[in-house]
Amino acid sequence: MENQNYWEINSKILRERYPGLLDQLTHGDDGLKAEDIKVETGASGEPALKVKGLYVHSQRDPVKEGRRLAESAIAAAAANKNSPTVFIALGFGLGYAVLALTELDPQSPVIIVEKYPSLLRLAFKLRNMGNLLTRNNLAFVLDESGINAALSHFEKHGKLKPEILRNRTLTGIDEQWFSVVENKIRTWAMKDDVNSATLKKFGGRWVKNILRNAQAVRDLPGISRFAGLAADAPGGPLPVFLAAAGPGLDKVSSLLPEIRKRCLIVAVDTSMRFLLRNNAEPDFALVIDPQFWNSRHLDRCAGGNTRLVIESAVYPPVLRLPFRGMYLCGSLFPLGKFIEKRVDPKGDLAAGGSVATSAWDFSRFLGARQVWIAGLDLAYPGNKTHYKGAQFEEKALAESWRLKPSESWLARAMRDGIPCSGPAVGGGTVASDRRLSLYAAWFENCFRQYPEIKNFCLSGGGLAIAGLEAVESGALLALPDRRKEIDARLETVENGIKAEFFEPQESERRNQRYDRAVAELRASLEHIKTACEKGERTVKQALRQKPGPAEQEKVLAELDKVNRLIGSSEAKEIAGFLFPDQTFESDEKDAFLGYMESSAALYRSLMEAARTVEITALL
Repeated sequence: MENQNYWEINSKILRERYPGLLDQLTHGDDGLKAEDIKVETGASGEPALKVKGLYVHSQRDPVKEGRRLAESAIAAAAANKNSPTVFIALGFGLGYAVLALTELDPQSPVIIVEKYPSLLRLAFKLRNMGNLLTRNNLAFVLDESGINAALSHFEKHGKLKPEILRNRTLTGIDEQWFSVVENKIRTWAMKDDVNSATLKKFGGRWVKNILRNAQAVRDLPGISRFAGLAADAPGGPLPVFLAAAGPGLDKVSSLLPEIRKRCLIVAVDTSMRFLLRNNAEPDFALVIDPQFWNSRHLDRCAGGNTRLVIESAVYPPVLRLPFRGMYLCGSLFPLGKFIEKRVDPKGDLAAGGSVATSAWDFSRFLGARQVWIAGLDLAYPGNKTHYKGAQFEEKALAESWRLKPSESWLARAMRDGIPCSGPAVGGGTVASDRRLSLYAAWFENCFRQYPEIKNFCLSGGGLAIAGLEAVESGALLALPDRRKEIDARLETVENGIKAEFFEPQESERRNQRYDRAVAELRASLEHIKTACEKGERTVKQALRQKPGPAEQEKVLAELDKVNRLIGSSEAKEIAGFLFPDQTFESDEKDAFLGYMESSAALYRSLMEAARTVEITALL
């Protein structure tokens, strides 16, 4: 039944567009035995595949069945009005459903997930896949850990919502393998919901913090001046020790003084007091979260030799803490980005939702080739959330009483993140939650993206992360003592910063750029408010008069002008930030009047957002 011409056509395209996939299809054993695979001719004349005695497609008409499945997936995706779709086919079989899907929807990205390369090879021998393989928005995943990279690749072009197209037979045969993939898809999809909910809850606080901290953009140097510090050391790349704040950090407490001799230490704010308590003052500590309670992690943590890396939305008193130096990373928020771009770009760090993700990316930013990590548990080993003595734990103990013991706080913390379990470092399983799994997916994606960086886990028991290798502490202790070299390199960079960034003429130029940025921001927000006021007046008049078709065209043309004015403002993202992913709906059955009502709500929201930004606070 195989057609040699089909294989030649398909393999030629694969060689040009997917050479790595072709190599996987033609080499190696995927564990599926030849006797497990059978191909029959269906009643319609098309090949029907059986795997392990089960039909993968309809015996009678697999083409018709594939089209029905594709239409169902497209209809489900159409119900989601807010974002474009990425279709994920779990189990390819002979590709009937996927080919129908790509014919019906040639624009949406498609990710094909198949455990067995031998089944893909068979499909390419039995059917002409030329139209499928020449698409520009197609990806193949043959490893369950690769789904995050494929999703992130397509999301470069905009936010996407995944829609899954399952082959019930293949996902049932390898249920555990495909369930891992589906968990990763769900975790990846959650991030937008988490981010939107966070913005809704704390967006106003972040804007207020940035306004109060805005002069720091002018007065503090950026982390860009430390770029490559660890990579180009005379003695070879400097190893970095990353101290997260999970319970696994307790396991390396006695080793910390020796670790400091050998590594440049990067800490998250939550682990700062632990390191100081164990005679291992970090070289850098990162503070990213803007909330008040997060700033309390640094109480009584004065670090005479620690450089604080902060984001411009941090809780303002953090800027007054007695550290050796303070350096800004690039802002994560539109208002901060607007100011930094015009005054002094700082150096961007990736944000994965946790300060630990930013700390790892800072280690990469420094040029690390080895990152030794402790406390990155992303789980609750031994029913613990943090290392012993962490601020969260002490607060829970201090506030506990007979009817509200500290265990209640622990139970709530573990419950609120949507509990789940996952594979543990060193074997077995460990309690975790969806939020922590999202962070794990971020790390896995970055570890694949930067394979030149070797990541080692010094504390077992946490969630297993692909790309994070479990090692014994002896491997790190075998490294040479490089503390004098580390301190000398840091001092050289700091001396350069004093000579360049704080040079009087350069400081005066930054002052001028800052004043211009403030004036430009004020004018841009006024531009938005004026346009919104005009749009709201037009809408209200239309709602009162309920114009006929001819007048409706004039109203719509007028609103198009208003929308173009808003879209041309460089501050539109600042105003829009305070109302992320807003959907304004109306019960009005008349389409025109319903559009007027939703437009009125939008203009009011944008005006309120623009007013929220008190520009005078920048002066």
